[in-house]
Amino acid sequence: MGETLVFLGLLVFAAHFFSMIFSKKKVSDVLLLMIIGILMGPVLHLVSPKEFGNVGEVFTTITLVVILFEGAIDISLTDLRRSWKTTVRLTVINVVCTIGVGVFVSNIFGLTLINSLIVGCALSGTAAAVVIPMTNYLKIGSETKTALVLESALSDVICLVTTLALIDAAKLGEGLNILKITGSLISSFVVAIIVGFLSALVWASLLEKIRKLRNSMFLTPAYLFLIYGIVELMGFSGAIAVLSFGITIANMEYFHFRILQRFQRNKEMLKLNEHEESFISEIVFFLKTLFFVYIGLSITFDNLTSLLAGVVISLLLLIARLAVAKFCSPKGSNNFDKSIIAFMIPKGLATAVLASIPAQFDLPQGDTIRDIAFAVVFFSILICSLCVFLIEHVSFLQFILHKFWGKKKKD
Repeated sequence: MGETLVFLGLLVFAAHFFSMIFSKKKVSDVLLLMIIGILMGPVLHLVSPKEFGNVGEVFTTITLVVILFEGAIDISLTDLRRSWKTTVRLTVINVVCTIGVGVFVSNIFGLTLINSLIVGCALSGTAAAVVIPMTNYLKIGSETKTALVLESALSDVICLVTTLALIDAAKLGEGLNILKITGSLISSFVVAIIVGFLSALVWASLLEKIRKLRNSMFLTPAYLFLIYGIVELMGFSGAIAVLSFGITIANMEYFHFRILQRFQRNKEMLKLNEHEESFISEIVFFLKTLFFVYIGLSITFDNLTSLLAGVVISLLLLIARLAVAKFCSPKGSNNFDKSIIAFMIPKGLATAVLASIPAQFDLPQGDTIRDIAFAVVFFSILICSLCVFLIEHVSFLQFILHKFWGKKKKD
């Protein structure tokens, strides 16, 4: 126990140091935390994710919920109105390109068509836990940040629904029901948005009374967990519900409901205050630190063929994303913003969890699916982190990208 507490203390200090490095040198703190996990797990075999049992899954879900909420409360409805078309276009085209790359490479490396589709769909989401902290540190436009945050949430839902449908088809040996998948996606989005919106109205009306309670800071995160859990139990997207809740409560001044005025006439009191937002930020920092160490622990490097497949997929995803960013960036984006959009290819926990399911059910090539996906998680985050660092420090790369985007960078 003493050694564990020493390690946790040193890890928090290290996370602050890595955060300082990222803010000054743009060397990703996420990547450095993952490397610590890799050294402790796959390299030195000091600890294994299996030792955490179900606690590991609960912890990672809690982390994603809080990170999504922190990203949502920074989104204004003005930015949302301006960027929703761009977000949908960016998300859909990137998902299609990612699935295409995953299927093509996996098939070349010997996976069957259905298993190649599972790999492609599992990789189709971008990791909110990587994207949101990065966009908070980088000096990018509000529309670009909004588009990237929303893309990570939307693509995660698409990733989840399509991958689980493919795994069910592989287990039963049946064909895919496209209409069923489409219906699941639409219902998941619509119900989750409505529940998140209504939950935010209820919470906003209660905030003033809640603030009078002692030790009430934890009640907002607790309410988030309730929303996420209930929506997931209903069979819809808890992530989208949390995102909807965060965006709504951050923009209460836009909602003119008489019922809210009965509880609070000052609209600013319907939103989270500076202390509450700072508290959420502190929680995110600590959970993010442990989260990426856990991701590093979960990555395996036993299968060299799968590692090679992961490298090839990650590089092709970057090339495809460059094209996507060129044509799907928010209108008026400068070259730096377009470059950041192009580099945001990281895959995260959703990919790792979904890709692990076929092996758990002993499906043919299940271990290969898992190993390829884990390799892509690591290499996509590595490539993303390196590219962000290079665009900040290497003039030649900036020159190449400025030529590619076709116009001069706006400061």
